[in-house]
Amino acid sequence: MHRSTAKLIIMALMIAALASSGLAQQIIKVGVVNSQEVLEKSAEGKRVLAQLQDKDKRNQAELSRRDQEIQELQTRLNTQRLTLTPEALRNLSTDLQRKQTERQRFFEDAGREMNELAERLFQRIQNELLPIIEQMGKENGMDVIFDLGKSGAIYFSPGIEITQDVIQRYDASKAPAKK
Repeated sequence: MHRSTAKLIIMALMIAALASSGLAQQIIKVGVVNSQEVLEKSAEGKRVLAQLQDKDKRNQAELSRRDQEIQELQTRLNTQRLTLTPEALRNLSTDLQRKQTERQRFFEDAGREMNELAERLFQRIQNELLPIIEQMGKENGMDVIFDLGKSGAIYFSPGIEITQDVIQRYDASKAPAKK
């Protein structure tokens, strides 16, 4: 007997044993949720995204203001270079360098703050969603629920997606209690 034939026979026997024991016939109920879609379409997700966009606009406006100041100093330095005293030229150059350094620090700090804020807000949403998704899994007898954005799934049956239900329940959980 060849080695490959022996391996095939052993594999066939293992499959037959599993099938006869019922393990091969066990059905696993799976669900998928698209966390990115929940973020984009839920009321709370939209609110968080708007908050981040607003902060980003404020940061961009501040950067533009600082860029304008730097440009004005640069223009002044270039146009008045020949008429300024050495001390005034040195002061203007120092101011320009200081403004450029401050702008760079603001850019780095604002980026770091945006990342920290986004991470904190997204983590809060994820923590709020987890119990909702777990409850839906239990109610529907699901064995596993995958996050479509993190699973790497190429195909799934639309019947196992629970994203819209998660959005509805999440929105309902964040709605003010009616008196």
